[in-house]
Amino acid sequence: MRAIVITRPGGPEVLELREVDDPVPGLGQARVRIRACAVNRADVLQRLGGYPAPADAPARDIPGLEIAGEIDAIGPGTTDVKVGDRVHAIVSGGAYAEAVVVHARTLSPMPDGLSFTEAASLPEAFVTAYDAMVSQAGLTAGETALVHAAGSGVGTAAVQIARAIGARAIGTARTAAKLGRARSLGLAEADGIVPEGEPPRFADRVRARAGGRGVDVVLELVGGDYVPESLAALAPSGRLVLVGLLAGSRADVDLGLVLRKRLRLFGTVLRARPLEEKIEAARLLTRLGPLFASRALVPVIDRVLPLVDAAEAHRLVADGVTFGKVVLEVS
Repeated sequence: MRAIVITRPGGPEVLELREVDDPVPGLGQARVRIRACAVNRADVLQRLGGYPAPADAPARDIPGLEIAGEIDAIGPGTTDVKVGDRVHAIVSGGAYAEAVVVHARTLSPMPDGLSFTEAASLPEAFVTAYDAMVSQAGLTAGETALVHAAGSGVGTAAVQIARAIGARAIGTARTAAKLGRARSLGLAEADGIVPEGEPPRFADRVRARAGGRGVDVVLELVGGDYVPESLAALAPSGRLVLVGLLAGSRADVDLGLVLRKRLRLFGTVLRARPLEEKIEAARLLTRLGPLFASRALVPVIDRVLPLVDAAEAHRLVADGVTFGKVVLEVS
């Protein structure tokens, strides 16, 4: 089969289309003939050598975390799926390829009416956003969430999820155009642009837009200097869930503020979770299926490129010029 291989740590040019062996499903596994896969910043970090694939990844030198396709082979003892099923999923790696082998229970049926490219754009963004913002941070109807990087894949998913559960979303982004497009997805308030290279200053404005009290939940997708401002934007007993570190892994945090306002700050990641939790993530994706089928939640795709153009897809994602997901078609 064909696959995009990371030949060495480096720029997009280190991604190379190669012929590799077809994977063979083992006990409890299924092989998915991939029709489309989506590109994530985690893939860019892996290519740079900063985010190695976990030990259980299907292929440690083939990037990619989410797929859509058809099951074309099953291993012994596999009863949860059958050959011909149309599925999508989060995987630990190996998505930039014509096939991947995964545990069958980590697969979810594709929602009715969606194309493979649409289905491939959903798993990582929507599971990450829902798991972090709702399952862990406890966002509920009537509350307000601050969503950073509102034009990113996870950001566009979070804005839609907040609207779907009856919560209100305030967002930040790098450009006015991204904020404007996020409004069409349900963003209630656009805090404004955070210019590239300038210290983020949004806490006062966010509190004002949240009635002076602050927001109940922050979906922190940026990290670095955003974290102190995000904590200052929280209401008493607010929750900050850290998902991304685009602005860096260090921050100067006022712990006194955390104590006085009784705040909760915690982090989450999907890729390194044990198999049991990855199966639960698949169940969550399945539960969201009817909302995708009814278009209460919609895929947001900036553009679709062929698999051979994976390097160009990485450049687009790394430059932050996209709105929503970049998807690779696998013919």
